[in-house]
Amino acid sequence: MKQDRPPDTVRSYLAALQRAMKAQGCKPGLISDALADCEEHLNNEIAMNPGRSEADVLASVVETYGTPEEIAEEYKSMEAAITGPFPKSETPPERRYGFFNVIRDPRAYGALMYMLLSLITGIFYFVVVVTGVSLSIGLFILIIGIPFALLFIGMVRVLAHIEGRVVEGLLGVRMPRRLPPATAPDETIFARIKDALVDIRTWSSMFYLALMLPLGVAYFTIAVTGVALSAGLTLGSLWSLITGRSDVHISDVPWLEHLFHTAPGLVLLAVVGVLLFFIVLHIARGVGWLHGRIAELLLVRL
Repeated sequence: MKQDRPPDTVRSYLAALQRAMKAQGCKPGLISDALADCEEHLNNEIAMNPGRSEADVLASVVETYGTPEEIAEEYKSMEAAITGPFPKSETPPERRYGFFNVIRDPRAYGALMYMLLSLITGIFYFVVVVTGVSLSIGLFILIIGIPFALLFIGMVRVLAHIEGRVVEGLLGVRMPRRLPPATAPDETIFARIKDALVDIRTWSSMFYLALMLPLGVAYFTIAVTGVALSAGLTLGSLWSLITGRSDVHISDVPWLEHLFHTAPGLVLLAVVGVLLFFIVLHIARGVGWLHGRIAELLLVRL
């Protein structure tokens, strides 16, 4: 079998590492962290050996640091040994998809908490993006326009990283745990602007942060309405059973109003409220899964 040519540049080494980790089924967030670590390490090695060519440095690094395939194995092993917010046992129990089993799923509660917080974060992100883009365009003709644009892009990356940590903590989706490596110190300001503008993650991160406003409104509305309606039906019915007084009024359907003024009707209403809470948890878990895929697609930089 023909051996692949060993990488002789940092770019080719990182590309080989990315292919190896994808072949092993690693999560995009883990791949992003591995690429950032390796890029920083390789650039430091090259900087420490100014008299040697990039290919010579890469050859020695492969001998000491390891081939891309070996590094991919190491990262996969380290990731399996780390317990995150949703730890996995060595022998995971058989998955059950019953309607009531959602009450034991921590991801459902994490997603519900995320839905409740998303309105606040969505408004904040949207204001930052709209203000930053507007000022960057308006100040571009002035001398402070370019530094401000770079500052804004850096802020977007920091906010995207923070959002990724929130997503991982509440939704259980593996996201990058470190920021991408900074640009080289000798790179000109125009080269930095070009790198930022051609980086697709700059624009996808802005799009994600702006998208969080409509998503946050939808998530918050669903969560608050579902929880409030469930709690109101359950607690209101129990209170009516205890006090013997029902405040349910449905003038358009007299027989239904009469039913909810009786003990069996109030018990039925309390059961409906409890079942509604389980439905809300199922919806939250589904929203958490869907939003995790969106965050992984738009925020993970590969």
